[in-house]
Amino acid sequence: MTVPPPARSEHPLRRFASPVLLLAAMWLVQFADAVLPGSFSGFGIRSWDPSGLPGIVFAPLLHASWAHLIANSVPFLVLGCLVAVEGTRRFWAVTGIVAVIGGAGTWLVNAPGTLTVGASGLVFGYFGYVVMRVFAPGRVSHRILYAVIAVVVVGLYGGTMLAGVFGVADGVSWQGHLFGAIGGGAAALAGRRLDRRGAVRR
Repeated sequence: MTVPPPARSEHPLRRFASPVLLLAAMWLVQFADAVLPGSFSGFGIRSWDPSGLPGIVFAPLLHASWAHLIANSVPFLVLGCLVAVEGTRRFWAVTGIVAVIGGAGTWLVNAPGTLTVGASGLVFGYFGYVVMRVFAPGRVSHRILYAVIAVVVVGLYGGTMLAGVFGVADGVSWQGHLFGAIGGGAAALAGRRLDRRGAVRR
């Protein structure tokens, strides 16, 4: 029987620091964009342009306007904290997977030359992760808890998420939303494999 060493406990407030700090970075970037000459939006994802690939990293920090940032802030913080409950490492791993898959899908599927910015891809990714996490291995009590959280999240944001893919207004990237959600699902599946490796082996 092989038992992995116990993980070092992490203070609950420290877990929530990551989404809070990431959101604060978005607000700082938006403030800098407002007071400095020019626009940072050019660093977003420019589809089918190889020079726009670094935007996969930068786009979630950039927003077209204050209204755009404000609209993303609350769902980002709520869903991001639900992901961060599982720990700082898990939050950043999920964020990285969502950003890469969501950004690459947006770069590939959007019309050539289209510029995409905003954290909504991460928001949809966190949503997809929380919903798919129901199928994670573990104790029944944990799976029931995940299911309850998923039901609440779907009730709060499910309609918005569907509208964000199938009923978007002009100028809104349904591609970023869709592939962000796919990235969240992929992150949940990756988390399942990690959980299984960390399980007790006999």
